Amino acid sequence: MTTSTAPSPASGQREQQTQPDLPATMRAAVLKSQGDMALKTLPVPDLEPDQVLVQVAAVGVCGSDVHYFEHGRIGDYVVDHPLILGHELSGRIAAVGSAVDPARLGQRVAVEPQRPCRKCKQCKAGRYNLCPDIEFYATPPIDGAFAEYVTIQSDFAYDIPDSVSDEAAALIEPLSVGLWACERAGIRPGSRVLIAGAGPIGIIAAQAARAFGATEIYISDIAEDRLAFALEHGATHATNANTDSVEGLDVDAFIDASGAPQAVRSGIRAVGPAGRVILVGLGADDVELPVSFIQNREIWLSGVFRYTNTWPLAIQLIADGKVDLDILVTGRFALAESEEALKAGKQPGQLKAVVYPGR
Repeated sequence: MTTSTAPSPASGQREQQTQPDLPATMRAAVLKSQGDMALKTLPVPDLEPDQVLVQVAAVGVCGSDVHYFEHGRIGDYVVDHPLILGHELSGRIAAVGSAVDPARLGQRVAVEPQRPCRKCKQCKAGRYNLCPDIEFYATPPIDGAFAEYVTIQSDFAYDIPDSVSDEAAALIEPLSVGLWACERAGIRPGSRVLIAGAGPIGIIAAQAARAFGATEIYISDIAEDRLAFALEHGATHATNANTDSVEGLDVDAFIDASGAPQAVRSGIRAVGPAGRVILVGLGADDVELPVSFIQNREIWLSGVFRYTNTWPLAIQLIADGKVDLDILVTGRFALAESEEALKAGKQPGQLKAVVYPGR
């Protein structure tokens, strides 16, 4: 993974194995500053011995990309230098580092866009998503995938079958969020689940819950068109958050994919004794919670920070037809149209925009 600020290591610390037709430069859509995107020509990133160079096929636009574009920061992460956005991606291996099997050349892959240290307490406990030194695509100062080429450690580039589209392979990243939320929520066959928010993550979480065996999947939102779409693609019940109450449903788990404080509070009150609450959506830093309700029912509450070891399961679920990610794609954009892609989510009927760096 490359950064925009770190100097290149000394000669001999990085090695690159290239193909004859590998270019020296690439195009990338760069966030220069808040609200200012530009198409730039940059060097193709160098390879470390354990990395592969991926020619990017498709990149999904995430809410965090939009937030960086609109506000220039997320919490403590500030865009104080030009940054390449995008962390939901698929592509094809164009070159391999000296420690990687050359047989990987040409393989279609889905990329897990993070690099943990693999040595700290959290990594060794299997919680590499909580590694304090993790590098994550499109999180300052680490560049992302709105570019023709990226690098990643070989074991974080997962082979995908021909039956999985480039778009679906890219959207394994948000699917991983849904899978991790369902795992943290303890979803199992027969579970009853409430999901707040019928945007891409909410619909993905509904499909993931169904794949885990949930039999009743309630989803709430204020947009009737999104609720109707969710009913067609994973949910079994829809409730309008403006008019319908979910309190008293006594579900086994509540997953918030909205970030709305009122949705969080209402959702908690929909959870039965010993149930679980999983907070996925990014909203206010501080939210008032019904503490006595949580205590009296011994409700288990947790946040979600990305995921660990989800790509193999995600690929299998897509290949088996248990999850459909292609239905989420509502906008397709060339690399030069990245700014339009970042704004597309505000248009009526839009769910997921995808950028194609090869176009």
